[in-house]
Amino acid sequence: MRGPGVNNWDVALSKRFALASDKRTLLFRWEAYNLFNHPQFSTVNTAAKYDLTTGAQVNALFGQITATRAPRVMQGSLRFTF
Repeated sequence: MRGPGVNNWDVALSKRFALASDKRTLLFRWEAYNLFNHPQFSTVNTAAKYDLTTGAQVNALFGQITATRAPRVMQGSLRFTF
């Protein structure tokens, strides 16, 4: 049994600003993981349990998604170089 696929976009943007002289710069960086915040399902319950007398499926969670991957995460940073 295969689980659903993964649709994940990681993006980083940066901009460098010169300050007063060429030796001093300020770097701004913004990163986003799972940018579009697609649901990322990771675990499917594959434990099939049967009643031995009737042969009926008794696991109510069989085939259901039970876990997800990380949601969108963003971070920013400033770097001053001199």
